[in-house]
Amino acid sequence: MQTGSVRRLGRPPPTCGIIARSFSAPLEFFVLDFLISPAFAQQAGATSPQGLLSAFWPLLVMIPLFYFLLIRPQSKRAKETRDMLAKIAKGDEVATSGGIAGKVVGLGETYMTVEIADNVHVKVQKSAITGVLPKGTLKSQ
Repeated sequence: MQTGSVRRLGRPPPTCGIIARSFSAPLEFFVLDFLISPAFAQQAGATSPQGLLSAFWPLLVMIPLFYFLLIRPQSKRAKETRDMLAKIAKGDEVATSGGIAGKVVGLGETYMTVEIADNVHVKVQKSAITGVLPKGTLKSQ
């Protein structure tokens, strides 16, 4: 044997970059069957009514919690917003979601005209109105 050379034992090196793998499918499947079949063979325990209740109690607690913490306050805010938009009349001072404040000079079904400066009218959607300002707020500015 020459020094500095590597002698390979066993099978020849793989060709074209493909690594040849010797694998025995029946042996691997036997090992898997050997490990998994006992897990499937175990009998399921009998479910008792108490076990069923203990599985669902977190769900039974979460549903009312979501209702009182998320759904009910959101529906309350939506109702307040609908009532506020229904009560808007000409001459009211409003603020929009874009930060524009002005006086309502025209009302439509889904839009309203807001005067933001002298003879400057902007048409905005009613849903963009975030609040009604107290009377005289714009004059004090």
